[in-house]
Parts: sequence; structure tokens; C-alpha cells
Amino acid sequence: MHAHVTANTLFANALKKFHDKTALVYADQPLSYGALRREANRVAHALIRNGVKPNTRVALIMSNCPEFVICDMGVIQAGATKVPLNDMLGEKEISYILKDSGAEIAIVGENFFDIIQRARPSLPDLHTVVGVSSQAACPESFDSWDTFLAGAAETDLNVEVSPQDMALIVYTGGTTGLPKGVVHTQENLVLNLFSHAIELGLQDDEKILLMSPLPHSAGMVLLTGLLKGAEHWIERRFDPQLVLDRIDRQRITFTFMVPTMIYRVMDQIQGKSYDFRSLRTILYGAAPITVERLKAGLDIFGPVFTQLYGQSEAPNFIARLRKEDHSTDPKHIHRLRSCGQAAMMSQVKIVDDLGNEVARGEEGEIVAKTLYNMIGYYRQPEKTAETLKDGWLHTGDVGMMDEQGYIYLLDRKKDMIISGGMNVYTTEVENALQKHPGIRQAAVIGIPHPDWGEAVLAFIVAHKDNPPTAASVQELCTRELSSYKRPKEIRFVDELPLTPYGKIDKKALRKPFWEEAGRNIN
Repeated sequence: MHAHVTANTLFANALKKFHDKTALVYADQPLSYGALRREANRVAHALIRNGVKPNTRVALIMSNCPEFVICDMGVIQAGATKVPLNDMLGEKEISYILKDSGAEIAIVGENFFDIIQRARPSLPDLHTVVGVSSQAACPESFDSWDTFLAGAAETDLNVEVSPQDMALIVYTGGTTGLPKGVVHTQENLVLNLFSHAIELGLQDDEKILLMSPLPHSAGMVLLTGLLKGAEHWIERRFDPQLVLDRIDRQRITFTFMVPTMIYRVMDQIQGKSYDFRSLRTILYGAAPITVERLKAGLDIFGPVFTQLYGQSEAPNFIARLRKEDHSTDPKHIHRLRSCGQAAMMSQVKIVDDLGNEVARGEEGEIVAKTLYNMIGYYRQPEKTAETLKDGWLHTGDVGMMDEQGYIYLLDRKKDMIISGGMNVYTTEVENALQKHPGIRQAAVIGIPHPDWGEAVLAFIVAHKDNPPTAASVQELCTRELSSYKRPKEIRFVDELPLTPYGKIDKKALRKPFWEEAGRNIN
């Protein structure tokens, strides 16, 4: 008989095995693996009591906190499907995702109570909302954390889960404005965690510092660390001084950041001296590091940098740039502009518009076949068919591969900006801007930014009769868009350049900003 493993057995074993070790430290309060196991089991029993079975969608909406991890483990032990929502999402996106996923239970942090209360009348599937707070602080229709868990046993569960059950639906910003639910099975999740364990090279004594949102990549790092018995220092949010203190005093061995965060940490040092000898790995993704900054980083931290390249559709590891590739040796320095070679469980090729592989050194679309490609977009067969063809995931990224198999990202087919490690779809920002009565046309591009990688810039052609003020445009953006998607700069122009096909020519708009940079993404 074919042996198969699902996430619940994997984590039940890990939480037992590392019983006495510290699993998490949050706000200087430690939680052991044994305590995490007991709390997670209570959540799982409470979920099941509320009708949860394999493939039942459970949404988690909270900022980084121990309860997020406890619920993550609880959802896994109940065999349910996790729908994690990033705490940077706006109200519209949150209610859309809850509705689209058909989530039946939502576990919600205090900062989201108002949003969920407003959205709830339009969410027929959502029968239970658990507020991570006291009964007094919860709205009437919510169950408080204690009420939800009251009487729930701490005993281990043994839910029958199939490798083909849905483990995870993670929503990715849609180029058309609406997010799509990326579906991963139990088997996908397990193989993806194995890939993480291999590519991250985690050792048995890791102390991992995580400050970016756990519903994102950081959460996959955390799950992998839990399988290895690592100690996780989780912060509510990023603070450069805290990073320095944690590494120096707590002997952190591993941390995950986006380049913007790394730059902030380096700027914070300002001639003070810290002991970074414990640090073995700084994992980063979402954008490459500039050569100048890497030189400084290697001087400060040593050879600790690893870059990952992935998508929600194939989480974190389509490709990776190893520590030894982060070299300032003139022979190999060009590799710093790459996102590395295909990961162990991944095959990558560059194809033309007909899907044929192009020669090395030529540009085309990056396609990947990993052991953990999504099975599809939730209830969107047409979109799935556009993205998954013969087992190959079409990333929508334009790239090139050199003779040694290093992959260079050149542009984004899907018109996306990565600002501070967060994806911003230009069409979504443009659609929001078009709602302004004074705006005739809007075009949004990403321009190089020393801190954020890219900043959102909006070009606006105003209506002659009622031209908008910059303030009224910003006001609209505040209402319609999550903060990281709002234009950092607005430029009023008389007209926008057009391509021969009559489309707005974004290449022409970008050109003056990117000429110096030598490529089209930062």
C-alpha cells in the first residue's frame, strides 16, 4: 500500500517529540511545544464541535500573535482547510475573501472586529466568529476565545485526512482587481514544507526571528521550524532596533526579511556595535538586493544571505540563490541580479508565447513544475487553465536563464509592482482611481525606490471641466485601497503615451525612471 503523510500526523509527531523545548516566544512570554500541542488540540476539538470536517474552510484574521500559531496547528489537527488573511488587507478584500472561500468559521483578532461585524450580514456561510479577546471586548454575536474553547479537551486527535483534501486556500491579489484563492492539498503542503526544510538548511538548534505577516511566507518558515523543533521569536511588527537587539541578546540564528527591512536594519546600526556571530541565515525574498547593499550586508553579517523566489501558486521555492552565490567575486557578481537556480523539488524553463522553451540567454515567460504546484484557483476553472498547462505553472514573470541555470527576472507580465515585499497590481490601483469623477485617465507604474524596492506612481489625465485636487485623489485612495497600494506620488499630465495598438504604453512611462537601474523590476 502507498504510504502517505498528511500535515496532522506530521505536526502531532513534532509537537510530542519536542515537548519540553520552547516553540514560541512572543512579548517575552515563552510557550513550549507541549503547551502548544495542548492549546492546538483544544482549538481542534472546539472546531470539530462546531461542525468542522476535512475541507471545511476556517479563516484566520489576526496580526502576528501566539493565537495565530495555536489556531494554525488546531486547524491542521482538525483536518480543516486554512484560509489565512494578511492583516494588511482592506475591508473590501477581507469580505470578498470570506465570501468567495465560503469560510464557515473565522477566528479574528480585536483589530478586525468592526470589519467582520460590518461584513457579516453578507456572509451566509459564516456561522461562527471567534474573537481573540475577552467576552467583554467581543461584539454580542461573537464567541470569545474562552467561550469557544470552554470544555474542549486537550487530548490528541486522530482525524482521517486524505492527501487530496484541501489544506490551504491562500488568496493572491488579482490583476483584475479581485483576489483568487490558490488551493493547496495536504500532499502539496507536506511536500512544500519538506522543500523548505531542505532549502533553508535548518539545523536542530535554530532560533528563528519572524516579524512579517504569518499568513504569508513567514508562516511557511514557522511551520517548517516547528517540524524541526526550532525556537521562534515572533514579533507583532517589524522594528529595526528590535531586530538588532534580538540577534545580539537572544543569539538569533535565522531570520526572514524583505530587502526593505534588511536596509532599515543596516541603517539603524549607526556606528554602534552588536554581536552578530550567532546569525547563520538571513532569508529574503520578493526582490533582489542591490550590489552595494549586499557588500555592506556581507561586511556586517557575514555570508548569511539566501534569496527565495516563489509565488502563492508554488510557495517560496521555485528557485533559490544560495549563500555561496552571494559573492562579490567579480567573476560571479552578475549572479546577484538573479533569483538563483531551480530548487531541488522544482523544474524551471523559459518559454515563448506558444509555450516552447527558448534558448539560454533569451527572454520569455518563467514556467515551473514543482511537487507543490497549486491544484488550481478555487472555483475558477478558466483562470486555472490559463495558469496551469500540462503541469507547468505559468508565473507571469518575464525572465532569462543563463548557461548555469541561474534565473534572472526581467519584468512582470502581469503588470505588478512589489513595494516593501507586498504585491501591488497596477490595474487594481487604476480601477480605484477611475472612480474619481475628475479623472479622465489613470496609469500606474512602479518606480525604483531605495527603501521599498518600488514605489507606486500614478499618472493622471484630468477632466478639463472639473480637475481633481491631489488631496481628493489621496482621499479616494485611502477609502478604496489598502495602505501599501496607495500611490506614493501623483503626477498630472496632459496625455498618456499609447502603443501602436492604442493601449497605454507603460514601457514608455517607466523608461525614464528605470534607465539607470538596468532592468525593469527592483
